Amino acid sequence: MISLTDREKEVLDIVAKNPMISQKEIADILGIARSSVAVHITNLMKKGHIKGKGYILRDRDYVTVIGGANIDIMGFPTNMLNMGDSNPGKVKISLGGVGRNISENLAKLDIEVKLITALGTDLYGKKMIDECKLSGIDMENSLILKNMPSSTYLSVLDERGDMKVAIAHMDIIEELNIDFIRKKSLIIKNSRCVVVDTNIRREAIEYLLTNFKDVDFFLDTVSTIKSRKVKDLIGSFHTIKPNKIEAEELTGIKINSIDDARDAVDYFLNLGVQRVFITLGKDGLYYGNSKAVGYLPSLQVKVSNANGAGDAFIAGLVYGYVNDFNIKKSARFSMAASAIALSHEDTINPNMSTLRIEEMIKEMK
Repeated sequence: MISLTDREKEVLDIVAKNPMISQKEIADILGIARSSVAVHITNLMKKGHIKGKGYILRDRDYVTVIGGANIDIMGFPTNMLNMGDSNPGKVKISLGGVGRNISENLAKLDIEVKLITALGTDLYGKKMIDECKLSGIDMENSLILKNMPSSTYLSVLDERGDMKVAIAHMDIIEELNIDFIRKKSLIIKNSRCVVVDTNIRREAIEYLLTNFKDVDFFLDTVSTIKSRKVKDLIGSFHTIKPNKIEAEELTGIKINSIDDARDAVDYFLNLGVQRVFITLGKDGLYYGNSKAVGYLPSLQVKVSNANGAGDAFIAGLVYGYVNDFNIKKSARFSMAASAIALSHEDTINPNMSTLRIEEMIKEMK
């Protein structure tokens, strides 16, 4: 590779932090003329360090996640939860949102990740931006709005760690519309893969699937109600991970047995989905692609918080995809990641890592 001048190194460092930055913005940062920046950019392209419009960096694989980010306020009862009454317990506030949770898990697995979400400029929004950057999540392409509050998710868990009731104030995510996503076309097009959660608008999801045919999209269905918006689009996804109830909603197949789960997997594969993973809770996981189908029993772990298990599972699937795992290895890796998430009170287990997952996989044998 041809060596770089000091100025070219400075320009490359700025572009690495924000591939969509303009030449004028680079010029202002360095205190030089825009025409000089144009020369340096041309030289960097000739030397093979960047390519094309948008200054997408050479050989820097990354995953893009498009979805929700919010503050989670979770209530944990000390004893058995009594509905309709005041319960002694504790309240925790942490960062959440399906898209953001997946992104943080990916960062913990050493996957470079860009999060496209919508945040306000309020206290919660600023905290999320700061904490995401500290976690290694690239937030440069997110939508920041002054006139709307950041998303908040309020949940009450029972004594087993399962969510009993929740209220989601996520109006701001509706602002991730087609016009905004169109501006991020280069980022999306050059992604290793893209994860989409169903918190975003249906028309935005359809736009992504229609206009980026060469990109492999992963779907997080989020919930039964929200999964309905992609029912007629499901065949355009590369990888999906519905739970039992969501799979029933999307297929019309009642899943009461392993055979039923296989029928549901076949339904999705026949629509065009390339990899299907149906999580069955305590009954395990059924998965399949065009080459193989299989079943894994659930792992026996003490559940501290069930909120982040699905997000960790999706992150595991993306990790397997990036590292060319076969479907069985991807399933085992993702199930182990989910179990690690279940075992910690925080939505994101601070001990999540590839090493910890590999240790968990050994326990599965």
